[in-house]
Amino acid sequence: MTFSSFLKVCAVSLPVSGLLGACAETELVINTAKQIASPAKPDLLGDYKVGNPYPIKGVWYYPKVDYDYVETGIASWYGPNFHGKKTANGAIFDQNEVTAAHRTLQLPSIVRVTNLRNGRSLKVLVNDRGPFARGRIIDLSRRSAQLLGIIRSGTAPVRLEIIADESRKVAALAGGKPGPAVAAVPSGDVSVAALPGGEKTVSTPDAAKRPSSREAVEFQPVRPEVSKAPVSGRPTYFIQAGAFVHRDLAEKMRRLLTPLGPTEINRAVVGKQQYYRVRLGPVRSVKKADQLLDLVVASGYPEARVVVE
Repeated sequence: MTFSSFLKVCAVSLPVSGLLGACAETELVINTAKQIASPAKPDLLGDYKVGNPYPIKGVWYYPKVDYDYVETGIASWYGPNFHGKKTANGAIFDQNEVTAAHRTLQLPSIVRVTNLRNGRSLKVLVNDRGPFARGRIIDLSRRSAQLLGIIRSGTAPVRLEIIADESRKVAALAGGKPGPAVAAVPSGDVSVAALPGGEKTVSTPDAAKRPSSREAVEFQPVRPEVSKAPVSGRPTYFIQAGAFVHRDLAEKMRRLLTPLGPTEINRAVVGKQQYYRVRLGPVRSVKKADQLLDLVVASGYPEARVVVE
């Protein structure tokens, strides 16, 4: 059921006083959504979609709703060959908009992408599936890649972090579970974050003009605000071959992979669970990370991935 049809149900079929409050709240969401979804950009969000598991090159991916998502890895970008075509959730891909493709996040959602080479940080609307090249965690639109400074290199080490509140709101706009009344769709403003060792924190130039819960927000043309910040150190790449709850299984994998290069077991706590992660590296470039990843995959570990520190 769409938001508009749900509103009609509230208006016509639910006279019970106990349900009027819920209908009024939903109406506020819908009325705001109509103002946000400006006719200038009717096809940018697409439909709300999670999707079924699917395989790519022998690896299965499992789309899910994840409002705690954080990941590091390598970004790539796509553009002319897909311009004007439909994305995985029915949006129209525009290489000049600030959008991206992700393999498993709910569509649409909003993530902050930080280029770990130059500190540039950008909110991006995720409305497509991909990338399908091994060793990449996000495919940026051409415009997103320009703003983050990775057009010439083609790839960059990045940190991704979902913006939970705004992702819930764009989900509501696209026909998913209703969230709060206002969603701010990425406008292309860029902030520059000081990376570990720097003196500055993430700059959020639009924070002071954030709208209240009843203000209308429309899609805005891209108005990038790019600045420079010092970046200390170079990104380091590792190949993570697997993660285990039991250390003995991690030790077994480490021994098997040692002939490929320096291999370590790295402990990490996710939630309340401790994991033992088997990693190879470090290496200092995307090219070498790709080469090492290919060796690990060829050794029988197709789910291995590149991580960045």
